[in-house]
Amino acid sequence: MIETFASLSLPVDEKYELKKNRIQKGTSKTRICIVTGIHGDELEGQYVVYSLQKVLENLDFDGIVDIYPCMNPLGMDSIQRKVPMFDLDMNRVFPGDKQGSMVEYMAYKMIQELKDASLVIDIHASNAYLIEVPQIRINEIFEDFLLEPARHLNVDFIWIHKDNTILKSTLGYCLNKRNVPSLVIEMGIGSRLTYSYGNQIVEGILNCMAYLKMIDKKPVLYPSKIGYDKEIRFLNAKHAGLFITDKKVNTKIHKGERIGQIVNPLQGIVLSDVISQWDGLLFTIRKYPICNEGSLLARVLEDL
Repeated sequence: MIETFASLSLPVDEKYELKKNRIQKGTSKTRICIVTGIHGDELEGQYVVYSLQKVLENLDFDGIVDIYPCMNPLGMDSIQRKVPMFDLDMNRVFPGDKQGSMVEYMAYKMIQELKDASLVIDIHASNAYLIEVPQIRINEIFEDFLLEPARHLNVDFIWIHKDNTILKSTLGYCLNKRNVPSLVIEMGIGSRLTYSYGNQIVEGILNCMAYLKMIDKKPVLYPSKIGYDKEIRFLNAKHAGLFITDKKVNTKIHKGERIGQIVNPLQGIVLSDVISQWDGLLFTIRKYPICNEGSLLARVLEDL
């Protein structure tokens, strides 16, 4: 059932509306919420919620699945990360303000809408420059609260990061502070779809439904790698140029292994080899080839 849970008038006889699709079967009040589209240039979650709905049509379950496919419709319509007109990152204004600006009001309505959920899954993509393996990022202060449900979501990597002032204004942080379990997924690449990743997360969501006893099936505890900030290594460009690589994410690399090269197309020369200084999992790599000095080229989860 399609519902509009927030609506504001725009200047020229239009409306800014936030909608959800509620799929309910059985009598259980257990409620899982899938949120995506907070950033208008992140589309990976759009494929996830589409594919999930096709599965749920013929699935016997007991409970409520609420799907929120686009929390920043103006940004998505105009292919922008932020909310147009305000130039605001919606994921930096939570918990919002009932009496605030349009964006703050919509953020407030989202918090009110999700505050009684049994589990929220907030799906994001990377930017247009990098591709990421499916991963969950957990603030260290919520590790005990979130690690178990995170291991049921079928991601390759769980990154437990330090507390950060900026992240306190995100949807995930604000919900977790209110004791609403919220798992933040980062995966794929901005403005594109990675079908294999989307299918992987759909499988994980169904497994989480089993974990919540919405599906009569024993849940799987996936062997996701778990990493902390002290194990995350960054490879940054030493020169501006064209980054060339044949490496793929979610592969094992070794200390001394070449990840790629930075070349100068004008002179036809190699400016530098990009060499890993660690053994570990390559979980991020640059896909947009033009780089400047200092540009992020790759991230590695070091084997310690």
